Amino acid sequence: MEPSQSEMNILSNGKSHDLGDDVGVPLKTMLDEDQYEEPDDGLENEEFLPNEGGKKPIRFTDFEGKTSFGMSVFNLGNAIMGSGILGLAYAMANTGILLFWFLLTAVAALSSYSIHLLLKSSGIVGIRAYEQLGYRAFGNLGKIAAGTAITLQNIGAMSSYLYIVKSELPLVIQAFLKAEPNSDLWYLNGNYLVIMVSASIILPLALMKQLGYLGYTSGFSLSCMVFFLTAVIFKKFQIPCPFEEFSVNGTASHLSLNDSVHIHEYNNGVVHEDDDSHCTPRMFTINPQTAYTIPILAFAFVCHPEVLPIYTELRNPSKKKMQKVSNISILIMYTMYFLAALFGYLTFYGKVEAELLHTYSRIDPYDTLILCVRVAVLTAVTLTVPIVLFPVRRAIQQMIFPTKSFSWLRHIAIALVLLTFINMLVIFAPNILGIFGIIGATSAPCLIFIFPAVFYIRIVPKEDEPMNSLPKIMAACFAALGFSFMVMSLSFIIIDWTTGEGLAVGGH
Repeated sequence: MEPSQSEMNILSNGKSHDLGDDVGVPLKTMLDEDQYEEPDDGLENEEFLPNEGGKKPIRFTDFEGKTSFGMSVFNLGNAIMGSGILGLAYAMANTGILLFWFLLTAVAALSSYSIHLLLKSSGIVGIRAYEQLGYRAFGNLGKIAAGTAITLQNIGAMSSYLYIVKSELPLVIQAFLKAEPNSDLWYLNGNYLVIMVSASIILPLALMKQLGYLGYTSGFSLSCMVFFLTAVIFKKFQIPCPFEEFSVNGTASHLSLNDSVHIHEYNNGVVHEDDDSHCTPRMFTINPQTAYTIPILAFAFVCHPEVLPIYTELRNPSKKKMQKVSNISILIMYTMYFLAALFGYLTFYGKVEAELLHTYSRIDPYDTLILCVRVAVLTAVTLTVPIVLFPVRRAIQQMIFPTKSFSWLRHIAIALVLLTFINMLVIFAPNILGIFGIIGATSAPCLIFIFPAVFYIRIVPKEDEPMNSLPKIMAACFAALGFSFMVMSLSFIIIDWTTGEGLAVGGH
């Protein structure tokens, strides 16, 4: 059966008229998850894997799974790990240690549950493409909605990563070379540097045929973030509190508060500059900035567009095995997030800035260790871009070329167009991050909360799980939670734009 024909036979609840007839397996067998996970050490039913017998043409989603368990963990972990780790110490300063821990734990658990819903839906219909799950649930409208959300969310994430390269890499080179701040040297021009990084590093990695090949670069990227975490822990025991701020005339001055960029401690509306009480950790904090940090934590584990592509290429795939990959990746990132936030907060307490490395630079902008850490973070961010690009390319192919077999020309062309477009955004649209803040605040809750839940409700047959069953009630509550996050995030961004306070949210 041709793919276009099989799509026509989908029922609204996710079943197919002749899905079981094509392979001689009763349809009920396909709908019973436990039956295809028990044999052969949990391998999936053969219908879900590429068929070398020739019944169906191999499409771009039908790669033979060759990626090892460890490489899959690296890839998913790298997809989770974003530049947002630099702002988690700031989030802890505005929530307190216990509230931060509670929120981070809740978000990690919810992300794992969301991936469970995706994998359960995927296992029932034998599809490992987010957009096709949307098609099975709601037809073309569902496919377009999922593909559009993935495209916008990941383009926004890639743009934010390249903005970091554009803004930070010239400063790092300048600090290493001790060049003049206003120098017009070409290698200190962020526009040239972002193009060079995109062409020499990101593009070659983005042209890989399979996502699994990026496991090595993902492992190196995560190693860079481990180095960042190690440096944050080390610096905690080197920097006194209150710290002394760097002065260009060679003398150090005690930290003074700056109303425009630093966090304030409020007591009846008065800022106390000489009060050293900020060197005491707080377990629970509520201040005007607390509300802005909640969406940052809510989106700390955004990796859902990458889950199914990684699942597609997993060696000997099964739902249980992919769930284990997801749980281990989330646990590793959860540990790194908490430790980075904790030691960053315990170093600067209430004086930590929204970008942690900027706070270190206020003490000594030429500190060799911190400069190396900034290079490591830039490397990690750069190596994350190809991982994020793969789901966008797959979404575009699902929406525009759903029945086409793999083509190197199309594979390369989409990557070139995407990177060119993103580079143009980064170079010529200085305020585009605000726009992608809105996009992220809408697409991220859809991808994490709303779509997995509503796809699950529609795809799982009512005969197996009625609408009043506990799993579907939980899924409905999960979708409602995602809608609440969307409204809250949009409200914060609108307030941020109208008042000029707080942080733009919705990024990764």
